[in-house]
Amino acid sequence: MFERLARLTTARPRLILILALLFAAAAVVLGGGVADRLQGGGTTDPAAESAQASDLLERDFAAGRPNLALLLKADNGVDTASAAAEGRRLAERLAGEHHVQGVSSYWQDKSPALRSTDGRYALIVARITGTETEADDTLKALAPHYRGSHGPLEVRIGGAAQIRTEVQDTSRKDLGRAEAIALPLTLLILVLVFRSAVAALLPVIIGLIAIVGTNASLRIITGFTDVSVFALNLTTALGLGLAVDYGLFIVRRYREELQGGLPPKAAIGTTLTTAGRTVAFSALTVAVSLSAMLIFPMYYLRSFAYAGISVVLIAAAAALLVLPALLLVLGRRIDALDLTRLLRRRSGLAGADASGRRWRRIGEAVVKRPVIFMLTAVAALVALGLPFLGATFGNIDDRQLPKEAEAHQVHQVIRDEFTSRPTGVLDVVADGVDGARRASEIGPYAARLSGLPGVVRVDSAAGVYQNGHLTQPAGPAQQRYTAEGGKATYLSVVPSLEDVSPESQHLVRQIRDVPAPFPVYVGGGAAELVDTQDTLTDRLPYALVAMVGVTMVLLFLMTGSVVMPLKAVVLNTLSLTATFGALVWVFQDGHLSGALGDFTVTGFLPATLPVLMFCVAFGLSMDYEVFVLSRIKEEYDRTGDTVRAVVFGLQRSGGVVTAAAAVLSIVLVAIGTSKITNMKMLGLGLALAVLMDAIVVRGVLVPAVMRLLGRANWWAPGPLRRLHDRFGISEGGPREPQPALAVAKAGEPL
Repeated sequence: MFERLARLTTARPRLILILALLFAAAAVVLGGGVADRLQGGGTTDPAAESAQASDLLERDFAAGRPNLALLLKADNGVDTASAAAEGRRLAERLAGEHHVQGVSSYWQDKSPALRSTDGRYALIVARITGTETEADDTLKALAPHYRGSHGPLEVRIGGAAQIRTEVQDTSRKDLGRAEAIALPLTLLILVLVFRSAVAALLPVIIGLIAIVGTNASLRIITGFTDVSVFALNLTTALGLGLAVDYGLFIVRRYREELQGGLPPKAAIGTTLTTAGRTVAFSALTVAVSLSAMLIFPMYYLRSFAYAGISVVLIAAAAALLVLPALLLVLGRRIDALDLTRLLRRRSGLAGADASGRRWRRIGEAVVKRPVIFMLTAVAALVALGLPFLGATFGNIDDRQLPKEAEAHQVHQVIRDEFTSRPTGVLDVVADGVDGARRASEIGPYAARLSGLPGVVRVDSAAGVYQNGHLTQPAGPAQQRYTAEGGKATYLSVVPSLEDVSPESQHLVRQIRDVPAPFPVYVGGGAAELVDTQDTLTDRLPYALVAMVGVTMVLLFLMTGSVVMPLKAVVLNTLSLTATFGALVWVFQDGHLSGALGDFTVTGFLPATLPVLMFCVAFGLSMDYEVFVLSRIKEEYDRTGDTVRAVVFGLQRSGGVVTAAAAVLSIVLVAIGTSKITNMKMLGLGLALAVLMDAIVVRGVLVPAVMRLLGRANWWAPGPLRRLHDRFGISEGGPREPQPALAVAKAGEPL
């Protein structure tokens, strides 16, 4: 297949470049407005009980769950006549707006839950109807007319709709800043690695094709399903990072073949049948890891799979088709414009040969004392991973926004100044309940719910209940809890607990355990978190089996060994556990919060983050695994000497992997400069995972473990060996006799 690919690219290189240019131009046009079609939610399971409760509220009740909160501040108190008059006027005005329902204010209902303990703040809550996109558009139209000064009142805007809008706007700004940081630094590193401005531009071109192509694919996907706005961040990171990986590997091999005396066309052929095959295997392993997120029903996770699979496949296709065509057109001019000659002369900056010698010395040192190096590396990774044992999980809320964000400030005031959490109400929805049952059974049920720890009160069609007692009989205000036609009702449980705390999750489970006189669905923010965690727990084993199983099959086809795939999975998992431990220590426990952008410490990690990071980081780790193993396997196929192959593989691939990891880490750190905390976690966490994998795992653990295993590295049962002989891939021809490497036994001096 790769020989045919080589013939294709060498036969019509200029035609391929013209088609690539047309593809990029069409992708720019198609994907130009993709950001406006992306969503800010998607962290909940649409089939969960909480989602069913939300759907019933949306379908049958005018109010539903509030997603808009106006925080009104009066320096002289919200109970003064002027403040009360202005508050009622604003509530009445909001109730008259299109697509706004269920308006409730402190001055209308006199509910203590809508007034701060010091009397300086009050709330107006409401629901903006429609889809997320429609609600966002409505809010953008309304906000300028309500935000700011209104007589004695100062108004700020919060609620889920405002949080979502600010997340989307901040994410777009963050992405622009990340690209502005990453692109020039990427180009600079590539110039230092390739020592040629011409060669350095080639991976950047591949990356830009991958990014614009993925934007176009996301634009098409939004016509069929929701896609998260955060998918664009992963597109940029992987587009540049993988393009550099693949570009480095192919250009490095092409230069080797040129230096070996081959003409450009023959060098392209050899490059594609060796490095090209490795790039294809790498792309498959990364795509498989990312596709595991499709098993989860949350479109937040699925969006990263859409973006990741698209960018990986487009980057690989561009690296295998466009890059060889560019190399063939350039020929030996690929080394033109050496911008580092003066810098190397003054600073002693090493070129590729010196980098290879360094990695050879590292490889020789590791295989000389494999036990010491292995135990030291494992101990360090285990120590880093220990904090993960204390991880707690929550849902993404306003605190992912920077502290200066309006929604963050509004909800912080609610947390600090209000005894209840009106924006964290839990909904208990009953469908198909007639009037007679409502009168006789809803009251006692509401009384039982109001007696649960952490519940301030329960509002229902039967009245308001507190501490197990009726405190306000049913009146006109309670009509909102009955659907038109009287066949459905809901109860509003107002807690005093943090919206997404472990205590609020426990309350959800307690509510679901209280015997109900009719079938009910419990919804709300805390209920969504409980359902999200349950869904992740249920689906995670299937995702792991699919991701690990397919990856092991691919590595077996590449190596012919069952030991090598197992080793790769174990070492990658160990490395990722260390990364998760570092995330807990920094973001959950709050260490280094000032140094990393003064993010808000919530005491938990987003529930979806470990799944997302595991799938992405596992794929990237396998990417580097394939790069290193391909050169080791190639040398082993040629010589049959495992130790020589390990040292040779590190010498040939160590510099490439390190440079690729450095570039990808820079891109991920640029993503980590985001003002949104969950994107900061993702960017910095993945950057740490990439560096740890490239340095500790590839540079130390892989050669140490392979040295200790010796020939067992290549073991497979007889039937599988025959299967690999028929369907697998191996490099080189018959083995050549080689002098023994100067490392005979572990512990002997070289």
